[in-house]
This record gives sequence, C-alpha cells and structure tokens, in this order.
Amino acid sequence: MNRKTFLVFTIFLWTSISILAQEKFTLSGTITDSQSNETLIGVNIIVPEIQSGTMTNEYGFYSITLPEGTYKVQISYLGFLTINETIVLNADMTKNFKLQESAESLDEVVIEEDVEKLNIRKPQMSVNALSIQTIKNMPVVLGEVDVIKSITLLPGVTNAGEGSSGFNVRGGAADQNLILLDEATIFNSSHLFGFFSVFNPDAIKDIKLYKGGIPAKYGGRISSVLDIYQKEGNSSEFHMNGGIGLVSSRLLAEGPIKKDKGSFLFGGRSSYAHLFLPLFDIDNVAYFYDLNTKLSYRLNERNSIFLSGYFGRDVFNIQDSFENTYGNTVVNFRWNHLFSDKLFSNLSLIYSDYYYGLDLNFVGFEWESGIRNFNVKYDLKHYISNNFKLEYGLNSIYYKFNPGEINPNTEDSGINPFKLIDKYAFENAIYIDAEHKLSNKLSVSYGARFSTFHRLGQDELNIYENDNPVIFNEALGIYEKAEPTGTETFSRSDVIASFANIEPRFAVAYQLNDKSSVKASYNRMSQYLHLLSNTSSPTPLDVWSPSGKYIEPQLLDQVALGYFRTFNNNTYSLEVETFYKKIQNRIDYIDGADLIANNAIEQVILNGEARAYGLEVLLRKNEGRLKGWLAYTLSRSEQRTPGRTPVETGINNGEWYKTPFDKTHDISLTTSYSLNEKWSLSSNFLFQTGQPATFPNGQYEFNGIVVPSFEARNSSRLPAYHRLDLSVNYNPNPNSQKRFKGEWVFGVYNVYNRRNAVNLTFRENRMSGTNEAVRLAIFGIVPSVSYNFKF
Repeated sequence: MNRKTFLVFTIFLWTSISILAQEKFTLSGTITDSQSNETLIGVNIIVPEIQSGTMTNEYGFYSITLPEGTYKVQISYLGFLTINETIVLNADMTKNFKLQESAESLDEVVIEEDVEKLNIRKPQMSVNALSIQTIKNMPVVLGEVDVIKSITLLPGVTNAGEGSSGFNVRGGAADQNLILLDEATIFNSSHLFGFFSVFNPDAIKDIKLYKGGIPAKYGGRISSVLDIYQKEGNSSEFHMNGGIGLVSSRLLAEGPIKKDKGSFLFGGRSSYAHLFLPLFDIDNVAYFYDLNTKLSYRLNERNSIFLSGYFGRDVFNIQDSFENTYGNTVVNFRWNHLFSDKLFSNLSLIYSDYYYGLDLNFVGFEWESGIRNFNVKYDLKHYISNNFKLEYGLNSIYYKFNPGEINPNTEDSGINPFKLIDKYAFENAIYIDAEHKLSNKLSVSYGARFSTFHRLGQDELNIYENDNPVIFNEALGIYEKAEPTGTETFSRSDVIASFANIEPRFAVAYQLNDKSSVKASYNRMSQYLHLLSNTSSPTPLDVWSPSGKYIEPQLLDQVALGYFRTFNNNTYSLEVETFYKKIQNRIDYIDGADLIANNAIEQVILNGEARAYGLEVLLRKNEGRLKGWLAYTLSRSEQRTPGRTPVETGINNGEWYKTPFDKTHDISLTTSYSLNEKWSLSSNFLFQTGQPATFPNGQYEFNGIVVPSFEARNSSRLPAYHRLDLSVNYNPNPNSQKRFKGEWVFGVYNVYNRRNAVNLTFRENRMSGTNEAVRLAIFGIVPSVSYNFKF
C-alpha cells in the first residue's frame, strides 16, 4: 500500500467512524432512593427492544450508548418499584431516576424476564451479594445482627467455629481476605474475639463478596474480597433508627446538611453486658463500642465529595490485673468527578490503622503493636460503547508495621523498655479491566494488574550464613533457628527487597438460552502481607509482617467453571461452580515456633505451597412468601512444605496435610416466611465437617516427666458442627402512618442445644487415672430479644 492510498484509506476510515459515532447518543445519570436521595448500587437499566442494558456503579452512576431512536427504558432494583419510561434519544442526555420502595405501593410492578438476562450474560462469576435487609432477618447469636456470620451461610465460606474471628473462603486463611469498608482496609473484622463483627448493619448500604474471577481493581489478598459500602445519609429529611438488645444497643442519625445536596450520617453501637457482672460478684469486664460517620456533598452535576470514617474499640479486663484493648480506625476522603457522560472517576485518600494494646499490671508492663497505612487510589470507569467498557486506575500504599513495644507501667516495675524493630513497606499497582460484549450470547472480561512491593529500610536486619535463617538438624531430624552472623542497618529510603508481579484476570460467559449460561474465569493474585498466627482463627495478638529478604509474597492461580440458570420467571435460580486454586509461598511454621514478641520471625517460618478445590451449589427461591437458599460446598484444602534439600524432612515429612480451614462438607439452609403483615419467621440450619486437628497418639516418660507424642499434622478432626437457629419478627403496626415505627425480634440460637466443640483437650482423670478427652463448647441454646425502631 503506497503512501497516497494509505492516506485515502485513513481519511475514509476516520470519516466512517465519525459518521457512525454521530448516529449514536449516550444516556447517563444517577439513580437514587426517592425518600433519602441515597445513591443505589447495581440498579439494572434495561432497553428490551435491543436486548441491551447496564448497571449503576458503586456511586449510583450509569451510562449507556444507543443508536438514535425512541426506547422504552426499564429501571429495576430489588425491593423497589420498577420504572418504565419512554425516552426519545436524539442527543446526549442526562437523566436521573428516583426509585420508590415497593412496600409503599399496592400496585407492584412485576420485573420482566429481560432484567435477569443481564446477570446471566455478565462474565462476572463467584460473586455473592446480600441485601442488608436479608442479613437483618437472619437469626443470630444474642440478637446481634452480624455481617460476617451471615456470609458464612453462602457456599464456599466458613469460619473456624463459634467464638472465632474472621472467615475462610474456598479453603483460604482468614488473612487472605481483603476486607474493605468504603474502600479502606479493615485488618480485624471482629468484636469480642469473634462473637460480633465490626460492621454496624444500620450504616451499611451494599455488600459484595468476590470469591473468584476477582476484578483487576482489587489486589493485595489472594482468597477473596469483601467490599462494603456505608450509606451516604438522607439528604431529604432527618431520620433516626436503632435497636435495643440484651447485650448491646445501637443508634444511627442521618439528615441533610443542605437539602438534596449534602447529607450526614452518624452511627454508634455499644455492648453493656459487663455492667451487670458486679451483681454476680464478677470483676471481669468485656465490652466493645464503635462509631460510623459519613459526610456527603454534591458540589454540582459533575462533582461530589465524601468523608467517611470508622472507629472501633474492644476492651477486655480481668480483675484490674489484665487489660486488653484493640480496634480499627479508618478515614477516607473521596472525590467523584464526571469528565463526560462516558468517563467517571473517583479519587480516594485513605488512612487505616489497627491497634493492639495489652496492660499486664500484675507483671508491671504494657504492650503495644499495630499496623498503619496511607493509601491513594484513583479509579476511572470509561463507558466507551454499549458493548465495551474499561476500568483503569492506580493506587499506592505506604505501610508502617509496629511488631511490638514493651514499657513498664509502674514505678516499681522490674521490666526494662523493649522495642521490636519497626518495619516499613511501599506497595504500588496499576490496573486495567475491560468488559466486552462480543455477541448477544458471548461476553468476556479481561485485564491485568501490575503490582510492586518494596520492603523499605529498617534500623536493624539480621544476616545469616547462606541467607538461611532456618537450619535443619540432621542428627535430631528437626528444624532450628540459625544464629545470625551479623546485622545490617538501613536508612528509611533504602530498599531491602523488591517484588513485581503481573496479575492477569479473565472471565467469559456464554448464554445457552434466555434462562441459562455457562461461565469460566481465571485470576492470578499476589499477597505481600502475612498474618503471623499458628492458630486456626486470627486473634488480636497476631502480628502482620511484610514480605522481604526472607519472606516471599504469596501467589495465587485460580480457575473456576460455573453453570447458572433461572426457573419459573426467576422465582428460582441455580448456581453451580467448581474451582481449583494453587498458592505458592504459603508460610508454614517449624515445630515449636514462637511467634509472640519475636524480633527474628524469619527463624521459625518456611515457604511452602497450598491448594484447594471443590464444588459449590446455591439454589435460591427469590419470590413469594417463602424465600431463602440452600448452599452446599464439597471441598478440600491442603498445604505442604517439602524439604529444601534431599536430607531435609520438610514439615509433616513433606507430605500434603489438611489446612485448619478444610471442611469436606458444608451445608446451610436459610429461609424466611411471611405469615402476614405483622409476623414473619426466619431460620438457619448449618452442618459442617469437623475442623482438622492434631491429637496425641501416645506418650513416653523421660526423667520422670510424661511427654505426649503427636500424630501427623491435622490428621484427625473435631466432631461435626451443626445447629438450628430460629427467629420471629413482629411488627405491631405495619400500616401505621406515624413517623415512629418499631418492631420486635425474638430469636433462639442453637435450638436443640448442640454442644459444638471449639477444641478437644486431653488430660488424666484424677479419679480413674485414665486419659480422657474433654470437649470445650462456648454456646448451647441462647434465647434473645431485641427491639428495633426508626423515626
């Protein structure tokens, strides 16, 4: 092709594209709740004539590009009346919609079949979303609504048992979950050592759990992403709501700063069961409190700003001799800017801090540790065409790790001040994600995240012979700590170690017919932070540590395949997924590892590998008086750490062994039934295979001391876990026009008083002299009552 021909061809192509572009126009805007002006996430915008549609993003914004013409646009959202509006599109148009709650009208609009086709077509899979109303209807222990315990009723999600913090997704550890509250990282998601979660249900707007096929905008963890957004507050009028329970109460206030432009939200919770303990001559204290806040203001049609925060603390005190305080603090300033009707941006400046404090008055010292980070994020969503959308952005995180500091807390204390060495790191990432509709039946999403991690200089770092902090004693057949040969000192700007990883993401959906589709996904993810814990459930004392010279980042490869189908006009839906995930550089601990106040943690850990695979089934009933779902997971989770040389035995003789998160069978049945306008019933039933455990298999006597010997790691299990929970909701005046409204919630946790084992301990019976196993159970049957109100 000569130069002249090429020039003519280029002009022709550009002209054709321009003409084609002139024939299409963009409809965009924001969708909100008509009562509160709260933006709504995930609203369906459907154009049935051309079988096309889109959804609102995390800030309620939508954009769809269509050929010039007249269209019947359908706006639908769960729990709200559907809007059907005819729009003449002959120029770019900004159109905002306000949705009314369906409970306000007797003339309900039935959502047509076309609405659900969009979800079947979308390539996103392994995602579960729960409405806050569904979570509030679930029976819970002590009547306290709990976001974390609610998601454990979904397939592929478990926890380590009653009274345990965190959750496990597809056989992964709790520290492999990225938990976000308004985009800020939450490092500890529990109150009172796992009995309650840190999330106030009254302040929550949207909850999504990504188990696989995770979009490229998320990074830093390898198992899942729990993305939670707080409400923005009512910009129309002032409201308050809350609840009074047996052990805790909550109150939330929201209202306009300037009507229809700005709003505020303040919420607080506190437990108070400890106030009654002195009546029983108990000096111990255990309570929590937290505060949620958010300020929102719409500067103009293209700019909005938000300031949100969370502060929570737990206090545990034993007879004034032992006091434990821990909790999260997060602050996020966000700026939403609309460059055009096709380009939306969000800039976030985030501060997150996790603090752990311990006062041991009977010893005479106090201990403090924690992790702090500063995060800058800039995300853009580009609606290039109706069939092609791009998301891209960047973020940078600066970390400061305080592994621990000891100081005397009395004048006569014999404790000398001691500070573990602070650690610093810098994590950066850029990403791009595309969602591409190739045909009416085939859609794909693809993208990549490029992440880097720099372990920054610290005051002192140990040096070991051959850079090996763990040595193998061939004579005894055990791993031991290596003695440092010296130390290095760095300035803060020095880089001790650097890592870089490309993390590709891909998902595809093929629509078999109007009611079913198959999907597949692959994602690679990197995790540069490690939670140092040799327990099955995280504890507040566990310490986060960055990757560095002796600790490699964890790398995940996960594939998933699924089948999705709706039945009977979406009355029922079925999701079936199978997955396989493999993890490199999963840290493991040598026998006898000491993790507390260890300034050389590299001396007790080895890098191994892990894998998990399984089948998940979720059958939902979405409409009618009886609603709910049945979830079943069949899975296996294993890890191994082989020897680094032929003479080394590795951990567990280098063989695969079950992780503490392995649950072969996991079944949950969640239902709600509406008897009438005043009464409704809810129930949960759970069954899980017992948690893996290591038991003694014998004993021997050495110098008059009886020493137990143990079986291979996690080769036994605790007894199976199961329970049934029931609750009854009573609304005495459902049709009242009064501003004040209230309802009662009566619940029974563990109806048949199952004593589920948290652990088994072994001891010698003093009467018979024989060895025996003793089961520790936290909860039996627990009744509760709470009163919820709003005005």
